[in-house]
Amino acid sequence: MRRTSLILIVLLVAAACSGQAEETTTTAPSTTTTTSTAADTTTTGPSTTTTTEPGTTTTLAPLQSLAYEPIASFAFPVQVLPGPAQGLVYVVDKVGYLWALTNGDLVEEPVLDISGLVSGANEQGFLSAALHPDDGTRLFVHYTDTGGDTMVAEYSLPDPLEADPGSERALLQVDQPARNHNGGLLLFAPDGRLILGLGDGGGAGDQFGNGQNTDTLLGGLVAIDPETGEASLYAHGLRNPWRFWLDDGFMYIADVGQNSYEEINATEFDPGLNFGWPIMEGLHCFSPPSGCDQSYLVPPVVEIAHGDAGTCSITGGVVYRGSEIPELNGHYLFSDYCGGYLRSFDTRDAEFEVMDWTDDVGVPGRVTGFGVDADGEVYVVTDQDVLRLVAVR
Repeated sequence: MRRTSLILIVLLVAAACSGQAEETTTTAPSTTTTTSTAADTTTTGPSTTTTTEPGTTTTLAPLQSLAYEPIASFAFPVQVLPGPAQGLVYVVDKVGYLWALTNGDLVEEPVLDISGLVSGANEQGFLSAALHPDDGTRLFVHYTDTGGDTMVAEYSLPDPLEADPGSERALLQVDQPARNHNGGLLLFAPDGRLILGLGDGGGAGDQFGNGQNTDTLLGGLVAIDPETGEASLYAHGLRNPWRFWLDDGFMYIADVGQNSYEEINATEFDPGLNFGWPIMEGLHCFSPPSGCDQSYLVPPVVEIAHGDAGTCSITGGVVYRGSEIPELNGHYLFSDYCGGYLRSFDTRDAEFEVMDWTDDVGVPGRVTGFGVDADGEVYVVTDQDVLRLVAVR
């Protein structure tokens, strides 16, 4: 494990100035901003070796390293999510299939085949799925339809291994002006609403003017009522939130940058937040309409420059809540489509110090997404393979 040193930056109102801030310790993410640098030092891994559950105490051998366990290969996997039965996980395949793995074994027939409904051009495709948290027979999907527009729909799942292909109920359709920045993830929030990440409409440089436009659903997180399909803009100022995560009242958004910087935002899951695009790219002024007033913007907690270990397009990201690697408890794990590394930061660390685990796990390829199973164990997804993150002790 390599620890990446960070520079703590305090953003000043209406200026891109930086300075050293007083160090503090909190138990949850704050808006303190950090940026990664190329200076690295080598340290040993976390030292936690004992976990305690009600009535039992289990002592683990010291963590030597992390590793990837290959699970299965697909045409273009982008997400893993837990299924409604023990030992069952689903894999979203960008070309239009939802596959099932039972205890690591691939089921031969897809759970759902919507390949005939999906446009797979560029960044389009079958991008995400989510199960209703209280009813495992209700499956929600996000895909790009053959007209190139965003579609969110519900399917009936009477059998965990077989959805009803004729049961589609459309919830939301959003016109997309381009074939990139179509967003991605679909997750249920604690209040029961679906949260969808949508990009700024594509092209480059926010050419359609959606990043700061609150009259569109593009360029932000969208809250959807799963019963009525009523949708509203929950947060805005995002370029392409391909993957985000909700954990313990906080949201972690990996927002894909333009030419120079990738960013991770970590803040309380509150509505109405503005994450700055295209006024800012990361911590840097990009295309401010007048000056560069940042006083009303939420800055990223981590910025990664292009060229850092091949960085080009950030891929978030999940918070580890499993039991097999307690040393990672509370860590937000992320990667990059080009860099393929594995990095994390402890969400309880106010400085968001980034740790690099790539020396342990290697670079598996182009990382497209993450996921967890019902036990909170983490899967890493490349554009070909699904891998399980495991401890070497």
